[in-house]
Amino acid sequence: MANALGMKLNEEEKELTGKQLVKTIMGKWLSCADSILEMMIIHLPSPKKAQKYRIRCLYEGPPDDPIVTAMRECDPKGPLMVYASKIVPTTDGNSFFAFGRVFSGTISPGQKVRILGPNYTPGKKEDLHERIIKATVLMNGKSSISVQEVPCGNYVGIANIDQFLLKYGTITDNDKAYCIKNMKNMKSSVSPVVKIGVFPRSPAELPKMLDGLKKLAKSEPFAQINIEETGQSIIAGIGELHLEICLQDLREFYAKDIEIIQTEPAIVYRETVTANSSQVCLSKAPNKHNRL
Repeated sequence: MANALGMKLNEEEKELTGKQLVKTIMGKWLSCADSILEMMIIHLPSPKKAQKYRIRCLYEGPPDDPIVTAMRECDPKGPLMVYASKIVPTTDGNSFFAFGRVFSGTISPGQKVRILGPNYTPGKKEDLHERIIKATVLMNGKSSISVQEVPCGNYVGIANIDQFLLKYGTITDNDKAYCIKNMKNMKSSVSPVVKIGVFPRSPAELPKMLDGLKKLAKSEPFAQINIEETGQSIIAGIGELHLEICLQDLREFYAKDIEIIQTEPAIVYRETVTANSSQVCLSKAPNKHNRL
């Protein structure tokens, strides 16, 4: 079968049996990366075609806004509109790229932009920052390639603006158009309900751990980091597996050389009433002074 499909197996792979052998052959015949890339090329529409009908779901401004027209036409010469959806750490973990999609215009180093966070409202300066772009990169797996300009329809990594974006936000060079959260913020179908407490074994390493937690909060969109009144640091995640990944990144990437101790996971129960009960129920507190 391998010969018929034009695949070459080394001596170690020929010794495999059962499921491992099937996985190896299928991986060589239809690799995951090539299959997904080909499926995207065949089935996904181009940005110029997709933005014509998707932009009404992405932008909160009026339909006759000049920005809408530029994004709908995917105009590289129009006003700059970038939605940064994730903060990606560099290989050393000390700095971050704001990773996002260019919907209109062209972004390049030296360009002055307005960074609009999720709490920005027009006429106010809250969550609004003006900065000059220092570097733009194309993300290539774990590495990055510096480029001089990135036109609309592409993804881009922007350096040295992560201190103004916690998790996501809009980047534009237009200061006159409708700018109430220009791009709609992402809504997640999941929420962090499992939490654990973390603390360093040595109290002297607490500042370093807190700095690592801040970096983790930037790079992990679904994690929530809180400091309770008691001073304990809490990480909340979607599930226990998600928390394990967060802790692994914290120990190996953001707070290296620190021995971190964790508490047992605790689940936050969130329930509500959705219909009227068929009977009246009564519950009393243990002290008999309160009843529900």
